[in-house]
Amino acid sequence: MLPIRDSTRRQRIPLVTVALIAANVIAFLFWQPTLRHVKDAELAQQTFFWCHGQIPYELAHLVPLARSGANGRTEIAKDYDVTTADAAQLQDYLGRACPRKNIWLSIVTAMFLHAGWLHLGGNMLFLWIFGDNVEDALGKLGYLAFYLVGGVAAGALQFVLAPNSTIPNVGASGAIAAVLGAYIVLYPRARILTAVFFFLITVIELPATVVLGLWFVLQLFQGVSGLAADVNSGVAYWAHVGGFGFGVVIALLFLRGRRRPAALPPSFPAYPERPDLP
Repeated sequence: MLPIRDSTRRQRIPLVTVALIAANVIAFLFWQPTLRHVKDAELAQQTFFWCHGQIPYELAHLVPLARSGANGRTEIAKDYDVTTADAAQLQDYLGRACPRKNIWLSIVTAMFLHAGWLHLGGNMLFLWIFGDNVEDALGKLGYLAFYLVGGVAAGALQFVLAPNSTIPNVGASGAIAAVLGAYIVLYPRARILTAVFFFLITVIELPATVVLGLWFVLQLFQGVSGLAADVNSGVAYWAHVGGFGFGVVIALLFLRGRRRPAALPPSFPAYPERPDLP
């Protein structure tokens, strides 16, 4: 399922949501090596993630991978399926590529990095559809603080489940999951115009509780499935679960009575209005 738009009308211009989208797009295009013509673009991007992404091992041991010693080499070899000699070469390489990495700052910078166009586009679509109404409920400064803390909370759950992972965590999806969690509490009866992919593409209206509830169940299922194999499967499902849970809890505790429609929002028109024909 892919949401297209929601029926909840915003009360004010969502300046913070627009600014967050702009920051993510600018970071992807002009900070990451996305548009640079480098000899090995894949290595350049991976290096950028090592230097600016949130790496659980670094936070657990309070040391960058470049200076993580024998223990770090063991975890690198395991995560990337390489020899310890290769892991030692990676440590040396990172020592030259990002010798002064700030591992605490990486918790925030990781929220504005994306692995590709689809990763960026999907995240920004969800943020645009659901972020404006949550911004209405929280106010601009409150919403910005909620977004950033939600991203930290999302990464925290992923960290707890894989504290020795040497794979960078990047993306805004944890923070956006917090927005989705708040939305489902604040606007449970909102209608979401949704594209459903099942053999054919069908566009239908679904309640927010169905769209976001199914999304959360899928993340939880994927996360639990990953525990039996490898939590470093390439998608930080537990960050999604953690962010969503944070958003739900905060909305239930502090926001539920602030902005909730008293009646069922109007449905989207089935056809555009047109004048009567003679």
